[in-house]
Amino acid sequence: MPALTPDDIHTATETLSRLTEYLHDAPNPAEALALVEPLLDEYTGVPVQLGDTLRALARAVLDHPNTPRTPETHLLIAELRTAAWEQTDQHTLHYVLDDLRTLLDNDSPNTPECSRCR
Repeated sequence: MPALTPDDIHTATETLSRLTEYLHDAPNPAEALALVEPLLDEYTGVPVQLGDTLRALARAVLDHPNTPRTPETHLLIAELRTAAWEQTDQHTLHYVLDDLRTLLDNDSPNTPECSRCR
């Protein structure tokens, strides 16, 4: 695998920015959900990936021989790890998309009403 560069990561964040701009233009909800869904996948989505990235950063900094072994360093590493768990906890957002999709499908004008609703 080729080495990553800051430009590679910048490209990813630019894509997220473009998605946000697109969503501000009020697209069809089904299309919007389809575009956001990969971001919130419970196994590979942004919350899980960002959590893993923050933990890996903490480990890389802490394991490097030139990292100073000070209380401040350990505090900063702890903050990274806490932030990682907070991000990972957001993995449940994929359930919100599932519920929203169900709500939109059930509220669609093309969906026939059940006998109770008539």
